[in-house]
Amino acid sequence: MLRHNSPGFYLLLAALSVSGCASTGSKIGGAPGLEVVESNALPVPTVADLAADERPYRVGPFDVLNIDVYGSEELSKREIQVDASGRITFPLIGTIEVAGRTPGEVSELMADRFRGRFIRNPQITVNLKEIFSQQVTISGEVKKAGVYPIVGKMTLLTAIASAEGWTELSKKGEVVVLRTVGDRDYAALYDVRAIERGRYADPEIYANDIVIVGSSEGRKILRDGLQLTAGLAPLIFILPQI
Repeated sequence: MLRHNSPGFYLLLAALSVSGCASTGSKIGGAPGLEVVESNALPVPTVADLAADERPYRVGPFDVLNIDVYGSEELSKREIQVDASGRITFPLIGTIEVAGRTPGEVSELMADRFRGRFIRNPQITVNLKEIFSQQVTISGEVKKAGVYPIVGKMTLLTAIASAEGWTELSKKGEVVVLRTVGDRDYAALYDVRAIERGRYADPEIYANDIVIVGSSEGRKILRDGLQLTAGLAPLIFILPQI
């Protein structure tokens, strides 16, 4: 998964610093493998992309779980949504705290509740059906950089607002969103002033995205060569695999 301190990200910034606008599919600033995408929007991640991480996925509020209890039709093929407090309620065993646990840990916890009381040797499978509790990383020149949960729909502007907004050093014309879809790492360069003026739509932010608001360090890399095309559209790039 792409990280904002990855070589690909800094290669993107360095390439942008010596280029203006590039044609579709062209190489930028002599950086091999860095290409402009013929699109005004980042591709939308799949469920697999949203769940992809180096660490096991941990259940969060509003996630939907598929639960099967082997040998019981009545207790199988259940779709249960985690409530806002991170709990589910299941027949016979009542309310269970599941937030912060992996699906495997949830199945073990449920089996412990069933064992000896209702089922001698319970075999329970818990799978993730829908993800609603993933997170986005927001860094750079915002008042409170950090990792924030995504509940419902989040856009670029609401993501920045979640981090308590701009600082005195923020560059609204230098906002980068990093995203991994499939086996490709993408970067989108936005001019938020253009979004605020209605020149193009406020893009949706998804789980595992990284939002970087132009910072002093970023401007050193960008130098004076960065030129947006009058904010008429975002620039979308495929980052090289390094």
